[in-house]
Amino acid sequence: MKISARNQIAGTVTAITPGAVNGTVKVDIGGGTIVTASITEEAIEELGLAKGDTVTVIVKASDVLIGK
Repeated sequence: MKISARNQIAGTVTAITPGAVNGTVKVDIGGGTIVTASITEEAIEELGLAKGDTVTVIVKASDVLIGK
């Protein structure tokens, strides 16, 4: 699959927390950094996501905010 997003980071699923409509997926991208994504329960099921899976975190955003 080719996509236009350039921010692609490999990682490992460390946890999946189900929700009513959306679940959260935590991905360890190394160096002690965990990325958390909120995706639909349907997407979690369709992708067959499970703890320990190797996945790619893809970030595509028109705005990226930084606060201090």
